[in-house]
Amino acid sequence: MNETNLIRAGRLVILLAIQVFILNHVHIVGYITPLLMGYMLICFQSGVSRIGLLVWGFLAGLMFDIFSGTAGMASAGCTLLAMMQPALLRAFAPHDADDHFVPCIRTMGFGKYFTYAFLCMFVLHAVFYLLDAFTLHDWPMTLASVGGGTLVATLLCIFTELLVRKKRH
Repeated sequence: MNETNLIRAGRLVILLAIQVFILNHVHIVGYITPLLMGYMLICFQSGVSRIGLLVWGFLAGLMFDIFSGTAGMASAGCTLLAMMQPALLRAFAPHDADDHFVPCIRTMGFGKYFTYAFLCMFVLHAVFYLLDAFTLHDWPMTLASVGGGTLVATLLCIFTELLVRKKRH
């Protein structure tokens, strides 16, 4: 196992612990729970193999499902996010970016990084909460859960990014 995979595994363990022990117990306005697990997939650099990215996405979602009892909802959301991440990154990365472009605020700028993180979190939250509801009977609550969770998780991603990248550079 190389150093990059060890860093990814460590990031997965830390994000999983934060999600399971803290964020799963935070219910803003009674039903908005942010899913920070998507941050791990947002951080993947360009040029990572599609299969590797899908495996990491599925494993992240599976671990979340196992420890949270969410019956595959996080696996589906994280796997779809892993599938869409390269296209979203390509859309917001600078045109002269190399094959190993690392998405962060410093390399993308705040506006593009915020939009990139917001769209990634929207994909994750939309799949998760739509599978959770499995109906559009109470669509205002589902819509509020998706929108609120996306916004809070995006702000947490920005905060985490500023905290982590500041220490490294």
